[in-house]
Amino acid sequence: MLTLPLAGQWQFRQLGEKDWLPASVPGGVHTDLLALGRIPDPFVADNELQVQWVAETDWQYRTTFTAPATLLAADRQFLVCDGLDTLAEVTLNGRLLGMADNAFRRWTYPLDGILTKGRNELQIVFRAPLRFIQARQAEKPLRGGGDIPGGPHLRKAPCQWGWDWGPRLPPIGIWKDLRLEGYSTAKLDDVHLRQTHTGGKVTLHAAVAIEAWDAIEQDLVLKITAPDGQSQTVEAAARQGAVVDLRAEIADPQLWYPNDFGSQPLYDLEVRLQAGSLLLDRRSYRVGLRTIELRREEDPWGESFTFVVNGIPIFAKGADWIPADSFPTRLTGAHLEGLIRSAAQAHMNMLRVWGGGFYEDERFYDLCDRYGILVWQDFVFACGTYPEEAAFAENVRVEAVENVRRLRHRASLALWCGNNEMEQGWADWHWNDPSDPSVQRLKAGYDRMFHQLLPAVVAAEDPDRSYWPSSASSGIPFSEPNGQLRGDVHYWDVWHGRKPFTAYREQFPRFMSEFGFQALPPYETIQTYAAPPDQNMTSYIMEHHQRSGSGNGLMIAQMTDTFRMPRDFQALVYLSMVLQAEGIRYGVEHWRRNRARVSGTLIWQLNDCWPVASWSSLDYYGRWKALHYAARRFYAPLLLSVEDDGARMGIFVTNDTTEAWSGEVRWSLETLAGEQRDSGRETLSAAALATTPVRTLDFGERLSQADRRRVVLVCELWQADERLAGCVATFAPSKHLELADPQIAAELRRDGERLLIDLHSATLARFVELKLEQADVLFSDNYFDLPPGRRVRISAALPAGWDFEQARQALRVRSLVDSFHEGGRSGRPEDG
Repeated sequence: MLTLPLAGQWQFRQLGEKDWLPASVPGGVHTDLLALGRIPDPFVADNELQVQWVAETDWQYRTTFTAPATLLAADRQFLVCDGLDTLAEVTLNGRLLGMADNAFRRWTYPLDGILTKGRNELQIVFRAPLRFIQARQAEKPLRGGGDIPGGPHLRKAPCQWGWDWGPRLPPIGIWKDLRLEGYSTAKLDDVHLRQTHTGGKVTLHAAVAIEAWDAIEQDLVLKITAPDGQSQTVEAAARQGAVVDLRAEIADPQLWYPNDFGSQPLYDLEVRLQAGSLLLDRRSYRVGLRTIELRREEDPWGESFTFVVNGIPIFAKGADWIPADSFPTRLTGAHLEGLIRSAAQAHMNMLRVWGGGFYEDERFYDLCDRYGILVWQDFVFACGTYPEEAAFAENVRVEAVENVRRLRHRASLALWCGNNEMEQGWADWHWNDPSDPSVQRLKAGYDRMFHQLLPAVVAAEDPDRSYWPSSASSGIPFSEPNGQLRGDVHYWDVWHGRKPFTAYREQFPRFMSEFGFQALPPYETIQTYAAPPDQNMTSYIMEHHQRSGSGNGLMIAQMTDTFRMPRDFQALVYLSMVLQAEGIRYGVEHWRRNRARVSGTLIWQLNDCWPVASWSSLDYYGRWKALHYAARRFYAPLLLSVEDDGARMGIFVTNDTTEAWSGEVRWSLETLAGEQRDSGRETLSAAALATTPVRTLDFGERLSQADRRRVVLVCELWQADERLAGCVATFAPSKHLELADPQIAAELRRDGERLLIDLHSATLARFVELKLEQADVLFSDNYFDLPPGRRVRISAALPAGWDFEQARQALRVRSLVDSFHEGGRSGRPEDG
C-alpha cells in the first residue's frame, strides 16, 4: 500500500470569482475566511448574523501535486476523502471523478487512467447547503431537524442548522483528511475483530476479507502486542471471496474496565496482507479486552436497562456529548483531551454521542478507550422527520455500515442507538397530524429505517452489541417512549415545564439519558462575546447567546425559588451556576439512592460548541462550571447523601464499588454559627453496588419556624481519621437562611508546583467559590459548603510562569452571602 497525503495548504474561492485565496485542509470556508480577516468572528456579539451568506454560496477548492513513480506504477490508484461537507463535485485533471452528498461517509474514487506523471490538479466544488435544503423543503416539507427548515434532507450534522444551544453556522469544506492510495495485487476489504471470554481466558478473532485482482499467493498476519510489550503472531493463507478467521488466545489477559472500576489496558493489533516479503496492505487497531451487554430483564419495577461490563452491573454516570466546536476542524487534540479528561475526573463513566451531531473522529474514541468512558453512540438523526425514499435509505445504509465497521473494535463502544427523540415525535409531538397527507408515508419510512434497516446493519456488522431504536424509547415502537417501566427517559419538565427541582424525586426511570438545567457560562467566557454595556441578562447580546427561547427568564424564575436576587451581573452569573449544580445534584443523588431500580443518569449536556448560556457542565473553552465540580462529588464512587423531607432527614451511603465499605457517618444539627444542638455517629458497612440507609432523623417537634432558618444538618463520611465527604442539608430555602458574613480565612502556601489553600470560616459559608484572576485553574474542589469549625484544604496547579506572590495576589474567595450582601468579604483573603 502506498499513500500520498493531500492535506495541507490549498486554495479556495467563491465559485465564479477570479482570485484564489489561501486555504487549509482539513478545514472549511468559515475558518479560511476567518484566517484571512474576510468575516468577523461569528462567536462574538451577533456576528453570526453577518456570515449567513457563506452557506448560501457555492465554493471551490483546489490543489496541485506530483504523484511519485511508485504510486503511478501501482495496479490500482484511488483518491480517498474521509469527509466532504457536504454537496461536492470532485474533479482531477479536468475529469469528473464523482459527486458526494453525505458528510458522514468516506468517498473513494478510482483513478485508473486519470492520474498522470508530473503535475496533477485536484478541484472540489461545494454547492451551497442552504439553497439545497430550501429547494428540497419547498418540494417535500419535513419537520424539525434543526432551526433552519429542511435540514433532514441533507446528511449533515443537524445541529449545524441551529439548535436550542447552538448557532446557525453550517460549515462547508473538506472536513477530514484526504489522500491518494495505491495497491498492487490485493488489498484488505474488511477486518472484523471480536473477542471470546471463557473461564478467564480470552481469544481474539480477526475475520478478514480481501479484494484481489492477481492470482499470486497472499498471506494474512495478525500481530498482537500486549500492554507490557510482549507480542504474538498468527498467520493464514488469504483467499479471495472468503473470510479468513485468524485466532489467538491471550495469555494472562488484562481486562479493560470503565472509569473507577479498574484500569484500561489496551492491546495493539496489526493485520497485514503480504505476498512473500512484499507488504500489500495493513491496518492497525487498539483494543481492550472486556465483555459488555445491555441487560434487559424482568424485575419488580418492569424491565431493567443496565450496562454490564465484565460481569459487573454498572450504574452509568455521565453526560450527553455534542460537537465541541461549531467548526469541528479547528478542535485541537489537546482541547478534546481536556474535555474527556474532565469527564473522567468527575467520575463519569459514560458519554452519549448525541444524534444531532456527527460520528466523532478517531481521537475521541481513542480518548474514551484510554480514560474508561463508555460510549452510547447515536446514529445521526435528531428531532425531525426524514426522507423515506429508497435512494436516501441506501445512502444511510452505506453510512451506517462504514461507521459501524470503523468503531466496532472499540473497548469503549457500549451501544448503537437509532436516533434522538424521533420516537417521541411520533408518540407525543403531534407528528401524527391526520390533516397532513405525508404522515403515513413518513411514519412508514421511520419504521423501515429504525426498526429494520439500522438494526439489520448492527446485527450483521456488530452482533456483539445491542441496538436501541431511539432515545428516549421503551423499546416498544411508538409506545410510551418516556415510560418508567422500561427503556430510557428524557425528563424535561423541570426546565421546559418550570417544575421545581423536587419533581426529580417523583421520577424513577430505568435509565435517565437526558435531563438538565441551564446556567450562564463563567464570567470570563461571557466577556468574550458581550461587552460591558451588554452584560445584562435581558440585553440583546445576552439573549442572542441564549437559544432556548425564554431560557434566561426560566433561570431567573427558578433562581427566585432558591436564592435572593443577586446584587450585580457577576453575582447573577455565579448564582446561575450554583443553581444549576444544586438542581442536578438533587436529581442525581435521588436516582443513585435508588440504583436497584435506576441504572444510570446522563446529564444534558457535557460541553458546548460556542460560548453560550446552556445546560453544559463544561463551557466552550473547557472551563468547569459549578455543576462539573458538583458532579465530581455526586458521581464519586462512594456517595453520602441526605433525602430531605421538611424536618425529616434520611441519611444514605451509595457504594458503586465492587467491595463492601466500612466507615462512619457523623452528623450534627447545628446553628449557622456552629453551635451544636444534637449530634451522632453511625458505624456502617455499605454493601457493594448498593445503597445503604444509615439513619432517618426527624427534627419536626424540635424546630420552630424561626429555627429552620437558623440551623442546618451537617453530615460527614469518615474512614479512620480521613474525612471522605460532607454535605449540608437545610430546613429552609437558601434565600431564607439567616446567613451572615462567614469571614472566610484562606491560608495559601506553595508545595512544589502546586498551591495549597487552607480554608475555615466563622459561620456557615455556602457554595464557596475560588478563583485565580487572569488564570484558568482547576481546583481540587469548588462551589462547596464550608461549615464553621472545620478546615478544608484545596489544591491547584500553580499557573505556568507564575510565582507564589502572583498567585497570592490573584486569589479570590466568595460565598453565597457575597451574591446579595453588600457587606460581604468578596475579594483577596489573607494569606497564611
